[in-house]
Amino acid sequence: MALPRPALVVFLGGLGDSPVEEMVAGACAAAALDAVRAALASGRFQGAVLVTDGRIDLPDRPAGVAVDVDAGPFHFGCRLAETIGRHGLEQVVYLGGGSLPLLGADEFGRIADALVEDGVAVTNNYFSSDMVAFPAGALARIGPPDSDNRLARALSEEAGLTVRSLPRTVATQLDIDGPTDLAVLALTGEGGPRLREYLAALELDLGRYQRAFPLLTDRRAQVTVAGRVGSHAWQYLEGETACRVRLFAEERGMEADGRAEEGKARSLLGFFVEQVGPQRLMDSLAELGDAAFIDTRVLLAHFRIEAARAVRFLSDLGRWQEVREPFLRDLTRAALQAPIPVLLGGHSLMSGGLMALNEFAWRERDREIEPRGRTG
Repeated sequence: MALPRPALVVFLGGLGDSPVEEMVAGACAAAALDAVRAALASGRFQGAVLVTDGRIDLPDRPAGVAVDVDAGPFHFGCRLAETIGRHGLEQVVYLGGGSLPLLGADEFGRIADALVEDGVAVTNNYFSSDMVAFPAGALARIGPPDSDNRLARALSEEAGLTVRSLPRTVATQLDIDGPTDLAVLALTGEGGPRLREYLAALELDLGRYQRAFPLLTDRRAQVTVAGRVGSHAWQYLEGETACRVRLFAEERGMEADGRAEEGKARSLLGFFVEQVGPQRLMDSLAELGDAAFIDTRVLLAHFRIEAARAVRFLSDLGRWQEVREPFLRDLTRAALQAPIPVLLGGHSLMSGGLMALNEFAWRERDREIEPRGRTG
């Protein structure tokens, strides 16, 4: 007897009421519709469910896609269980809205096959999952997780499932978590058709990114990377970039493990800023290298600053005049005034974002070299 094909379940909630949050939410919605179409095009899915709070428009929804709306109090694990029960699902591929916008039909097909034919759960990141494929019945054997970050680990540790992690590639590591990711995607031209169309209509300032990405293929250059950089990103930077990389890896997993929420996160960069301030930090980064990629969420956690999402997004965009939190305002202004390009962002910039910029840099370099090669 053939096992049932899985359903794709995409959680797509509104991010807030500010213009910058709505901008990111619109990109997440476009990416979610692209993901649904890609999964259904693989022929391995029985359908899809878009779970929303009713605040996001979903025009041009593909056939075979249900929309599950609930504007009540939200708890991730409870909402996921309710959705699975309401739609009678047996095999599920969960995806966070805006997560993995570069996954195509082939990748979705392989995920579904591994779940149904190999009998294993699949995730893009065991310690901080954005996508998890699993048999629905296993959800009853775990405590409802507060967020999707803990879902894969809970299914392994509490339900006893074998969890297979996908290879660490740009497609499995890049998420849309904020404006930085939109800038990377807009610059590289990556993503599905709806997402590319959406990004093309935005007026994003890509100047800092355009100054920074060529350095990744320059053997004479040095860049500084500071934040939640996992071992896969270390290996990638070591093996795939031509520049020298000065790396400060700090507080990986601080949100999934609760250290940020408990005020226990600590940062070497944070201690330095305590002593000398944001301006001196940027001056020092300019002495250390030609560009810097900074995970500001680690610094905020170090200083126990609970900056609103809209404030963090404004900082990512470099709009320091609109940032009302004093420390983040000073940090953002200093970054924009630094003599080197300084990119500010979150976890995705430290992994998929850097990987995407590097691959784009090599493509651009090859494009510049190829015409000279033909005429030489």
